[in-house]
Amino acid sequence: MKTLQSAVIGLALLAATPVAQADVITDWNQTAIDVMKAANVAGNPWTRSMALMNVAMSDAVNTVQSRYARFGATIPPESRASAEAAAAGAAREMLQRLYPGQKAAIDKAYAVSLTAIPEGSARDAGVALGEKLAVLLYTDRQNDATSAPDAYRPVTTPGVWIPTVPPIFPQYATAKPWGLDRADQFRPAPPPALSSALYARDYNETREFGSAKSAKRTQEQTEVVRFWTQTNLAPAWYQAAAQLSAAKGLGLAENARVHALLSMALANCFIIDWDAKFHYNFWRPLTAIRNGDLDGNAATERDPGWMPLNATPMHPEYPSQAGINAGAAVGVLQSVFGSGPLEVTATDIDNPRLQRTYSSVAQMGEEQRLVRIWGGIHFRNSLEVGDAMGRQIADHLVRNYLKPGQQTVEAAR
Repeated sequence: MKTLQSAVIGLALLAATPVAQADVITDWNQTAIDVMKAANVAGNPWTRSMALMNVAMSDAVNTVQSRYARFGATIPPESRASAEAAAAGAAREMLQRLYPGQKAAIDKAYAVSLTAIPEGSARDAGVALGEKLAVLLYTDRQNDATSAPDAYRPVTTPGVWIPTVPPIFPQYATAKPWGLDRADQFRPAPPPALSSALYARDYNETREFGSAKSAKRTQEQTEVVRFWTQTNLAPAWYQAAAQLSAAKGLGLAENARVHALLSMALANCFIIDWDAKFHYNFWRPLTAIRNGDLDGNAATERDPGWMPLNATPMHPEYPSQAGINAGAAVGVLQSVFGSGPLEVTATDIDNPRLQRTYSSVAQMGEEQRLVRIWGGIHFRNSLEVGDAMGRQIADHLVRNYLKPGQQTVEAAR
């Protein structure tokens, strides 16, 4: 893989303003990324929004073309409508409902979309269809519990002080997943016992490589850690999907499907993983390493002043969110594009002068996992377990939803 670059990237995918491209799906995914960056949205709500928009677009396109099963749409097919206009109408309607403060940017992107679609009854019918499906999906998902009150109860004993920064979106641990029966459907086995050799292995690896003052981490590894901040983890998979779609020449329905599957998988990650995280409540390396003399393991030496290179996220360690995201994204993309060599480039959404290039999506996923060790915020086993969970999510969605050649409707769960 290539190291961080400092050359200006002329990719339309990364443009700050909407630019007409070959595919309305790719256009609107970039618009959504820009809109949420402007609205300062990340993490759990970010992936939920991408799922809402992409599922609405996929259902809209396939209500017209009937190439793939729909996820939630129950209205009859409308083959005389424009599929491109349906996708644009669905995307605009969904984003405006989610981010009304970004209306000007959304309307600008919508105007660009319409310039590529001939005026007439097909365009009008498509827009109306897309808007209708977006409203139906948005309304259905209002009961998904993602906006439930934050009732997280800090773990403590009466009168004992603990850090008072609340965790990030604990209510997602009981939210309604996409196409799964429940949030704990793929809950893994517990993390390794603190007295185990596996725990000692991971503890010492993170202590040595993830310290802010590590002598073992290379400069290249340090740069990679800084590249893969939270703001890049999920958007990079949409960059990869757009590049692979363009290289393979996917049609509109195919591209809508892969983006919908990717979005549902990543949205599920922030529900399925949150269930496991708050169920096991496993400590982060920062806590563990400063308390290494209390874990009952002779192979873990306490480091009283240890600090990680990365800021520690405000949610439990096990399983890793980076791991489950990588497993889910790689699983979906490989189901469509195969597992062979396929070059993809990830570009920093805050500084488009920085990029990293990989020979496969699997290689990009592996690096996303490793940087959490080098950054000092995860243990290796947590990353491996997370990756396996993500693969389960991807496999379940690909086997059961948006299947090709189906004319029947998949009911949203």
